[in-house]
Amino acid sequence: MANPGYGKRTAPGQLPRARHDFAHLPPREAAIAAYLDRLPDGTDISVKTLAKQLPYGQCALRTALNRIQRAGHLRRGRERLETASGEFRWITRSWFTRTARDDGWWASFTRGDVPESEQPPERPPDAAPTRTRAHILLAALGRATPALSLSAADCAQLAPLVEEWFARGATEETLLAALTAGLPTPVHSPAALLRRRLTDKLPPPLPAPPPPRRRLECTECGVPGRPEALPGGVCRGCRGQHAPTRPHAPLPAAAVRARAAGIRVAMTLSVSERTATPK
Repeated sequence: MANPGYGKRTAPGQLPRARHDFAHLPPREAAIAAYLDRLPDGTDISVKTLAKQLPYGQCALRTALNRIQRAGHLRRGRERLETASGEFRWITRSWFTRTARDDGWWASFTRGDVPESEQPPERPPDAAPTRTRAHILLAALGRATPALSLSAADCAQLAPLVEEWFARGATEETLLAALTAGLPTPVHSPAALLRRRLTDKLPPPLPAPPPPRRRLECTECGVPGRPEALPGGVCRGCRGQHAPTRPHAPLPAAAVRARAAGIRVAMTLSVSERTATPK
């Protein structure tokens, strides 16, 4: 086990274990990933420690862990935690998930947007829903409140307004109460009424987010960076994608002549100083 607060951490929302969890990896990487998956949280999964437990050398393990990371099962970084005294410090973390995740999911996880109780994806994944959460809420209004029955076109036009409510932290219960409370009798135009309420009762924007809880690091050089700058957990420099350098603009002809004249004068002065006879 690692020191308290360090070592392996299990990412949320994983599928139950199955025989083919790591079948997409090469045999060596699949065996190592299966071993890591069964280790409890807090286990030291550094290369040196794994080399003492597994029949692979440190170089082979380092290569295998990098491949497991590129496949979306592993990320390394730091997490900001509050101590008992109320101070904050950064703790080294190695997050592992048997359910492979793409760079977008890891970016959300780093920002703290993935809840710890996240439900795992279905296996196999179903087709993507054709209607958004906002569209479904609007379409269901007429069932509980017939006076607010909407057409498909009305739902499509009002859905962006509902999405803005969700973006500002409103729950479905809060939104439904704002839309259905104190309705006039009769409701002549449900769509117009709902548009007015969605606009006039829009809650204020959410406050600025707190400092990030987590940050990822490049698995090769350890440099910290935004998740978007570390696809596969590797920075641009370690991937060999250096930023292009801008070529220097050539000096104009007049500047070149002036600089050459200055050099000749300096050389002449240097020769005179060396040949001068002291008095």
